[in-house]
Amino acid sequence: MTLSEDLNFADNSGEFGESPAYPVLLGISFTPKIIGAVVGVLGLAGAVYIGLNMLMPAWDTYQQKQAKVSELQGQVDQKTASIKKIDQVKAELEQAKLQQVQVLSLFSNEKTLDTLLLDLNRLVETSNAQIPANAARGELKKFVPDPQKPQAINDGSLGTQVDGKLKRSNINVAIEGTYEQTQSILRNIERLQPLLIVKDYQSTLVKAPVDPLTGKKVQQLGPASISTTFQLQALIPLSPEEIAAAAAAAATKK
Repeated sequence: MTLSEDLNFADNSGEFGESPAYPVLLGISFTPKIIGAVVGVLGLAGAVYIGLNMLMPAWDTYQQKQAKVSELQGQVDQKTASIKKIDQVKAELEQAKLQQVQVLSLFSNEKTLDTLLLDLNRLVETSNAQIPANAARGELKKFVPDPQKPQAINDGSLGTQVDGKLKRSNINVAIEGTYEQTQSILRNIERLQPLLIVKDYQSTLVKAPVDPLTGKKVQQLGPASISTTFQLQALIPLSPEEIAAAAAAAATKK
């Protein structure tokens, strides 16, 4: 074979100019574009498969844990709110006890009843300040406590809301003095610490005193005196034992 035969490129030029061959399946020639599309579809399918079989269960588990966290946080918030409410209730309870003590201080008790006579006498003597010697003077003529023990109030006279919670002590009082003095004494009675109710108020004009030596009426300066009688009612709270006994007695009557 000569050199010209070995280098006869002209005869073989057709072989180098032909297009490369591609795999064929079911009549489809798998070109690079088609192969790239197939690979892309397979990758997407794989991603979907992984998402359905791995990511979704993990996401569901996360959602469940998130719901559990929210539930527990809600319980914590409720307990925190309950603790705050307990503190609030305790503060309201202490305030109610303080108010109860303040209200109870308005009522009478055994101690204030023991000093009531002295208090009334002091009020009467105060009304005599800065008056002439021969002018009418205020006097405490009568102070008679009811011999019976204070009785529980169940007649609705002070309202049904206090029935079985208070008891009443009656004191009959008589005073003499001018109208201004009597008015001053009654106003000062209202200012006394215990809660007192004035009932059965009656006033009459006092006759001028007679001089035993001459038999004539003694002339007095200023207004004439009036005699005033009334009943003081002292209200006393019942003890818990007395409240229970009063409730039992009321239930028995029904």
